[in-house]
Amino acid sequence: MRDPLSAVTDAFTSFLFGKVETTRLPVRTSTGQAQAVYLPTAAPGLGDSGVIIGREVYSGKGYIYDPFQLYGQQLPAPHWLVLGESGNGKSALEKTYVLRQLRFKDRQVVVLDAQGEDGAGEWNLIAQELGITPIRLDPMAALDGGIRLNPLDPAITTTGQLALLRTIIEVAMGHGLDERSGFALKVAHAYVNETIIDRQPVLTDIVEQLRHPEPESAEAMNVDLDDVRAWGLDVALVLDRLVDGDLRGMFDGPTTVGIDLDAPLIVFDLSHIDRNSIAMPILMAIVGVWLEHTWIRPDRKKRIFLVEEAWHIINSPFVAQLFQRLLKFGRRLGLSFVAVVHHLSDVVDGAAAREAAAILKMASTRTIYAQKADEARATGRVLGLPRWAVEIIPTLTPGIAVWDVNGNVQVVKHLITEAERPLVFTDRAMTETSADMISDDLRAAEWEAEQRAALIEQQMSESSSSESTVA
Repeated sequence: MRDPLSAVTDAFTSFLFGKVETTRLPVRTSTGQAQAVYLPTAAPGLGDSGVIIGREVYSGKGYIYDPFQLYGQQLPAPHWLVLGESGNGKSALEKTYVLRQLRFKDRQVVVLDAQGEDGAGEWNLIAQELGITPIRLDPMAALDGGIRLNPLDPAITTTGQLALLRTIIEVAMGHGLDERSGFALKVAHAYVNETIIDRQPVLTDIVEQLRHPEPESAEAMNVDLDDVRAWGLDVALVLDRLVDGDLRGMFDGPTTVGIDLDAPLIVFDLSHIDRNSIAMPILMAIVGVWLEHTWIRPDRKKRIFLVEEAWHIINSPFVAQLFQRLLKFGRRLGLSFVAVVHHLSDVVDGAAAREAAAILKMASTRTIYAQKADEARATGRVLGLPRWAVEIIPTLTPGIAVWDVNGNVQVVKHLITEAERPLVFTDRAMTETSADMISDDLRAAEWEAEQRAALIEQQMSESSSSESTVA
């Protein structure tokens, strides 16, 4: 209870100056009207120029991403890493992203397609839709006039040829070349390039020279000819596998005439190669270097190099070093490298941990689909994701992913148009499970949005009616 003196003082003050405090009546309104007063807030987007991916889950805003538009302003590098368990939408994202990028006239895409079904890679349907024939690397087909890529193609510089030969041998042997073997390879390569001028040199020429080195090779180092032959024997045996072993036919002849490097989409179909064999990283190395010297040009085109099953690259120290150089080189010429990997732990704990860390550091964009809790925590530690993002990764449903674009972290639902759907879900496993799940998820989200809009409209209508009645 207030004391009498305070009551008298307040009464006198009110008499002289008027009422000090005003009493506000409570405001009653609907949520539909209140949302215009109390505006929601959301993380800033990436701009409105580029390729539409879908919508940001929490705000409902459209999510637009393009590494070429963002490079230099919000992105230090245009390279992109996509992670996640199978069946959660990685493949659908890659395919729709490429299809949407190709709507720009200055875009060109190369895909290393390591997966497939029924004798064709999973990008085969998209290639057919665009009127493009995939470059199918198949040892059996190569023996019968199939596609060949020559590591000694004159389009590749002499230095590039030697680096590629070393990488092929080191990948196959599982360790680096020693100085003596490296010397034998170098002199054999130099001799072949100097003496064969009427045709493309091929691997058979290198193998023959390693087996039967010239006396000049020994004299140059003041050693016996037998020593040079012994130094190059292991190298010759490894290269012989490409000439007369399980990979023969694909690399032991001149490059196939007619490969269209100006097509908007170039698909290397590797689905006939055993993904768990040593052949896959060798193929990755050869195709990567061949593209570096024949495809990437200073013509102001924006190029995308997308690699399925990219752990074959990142998990091999020798192949990773080649691609690390390609990534550094490509930034000056408008190249965006997209690596698709299932488990990051397979890479960072592998034999090429240092090289993998360097490549991951270059990937300023990281998209993470659903993973198990332990894998999500490991991924979060390596990529430096915020805690809230790590916690929701195991709960993500197909088609939804955490996007980290140089520290701008958002949860994004990937949207697929009806025109894209038949081209995106190509294999049976995806069609019968995840594709249906994503489709159902999208339909549910659309239904929910329609219901929410109808409810808001109803509330606004009721509010208007009540105001009319009061008036």
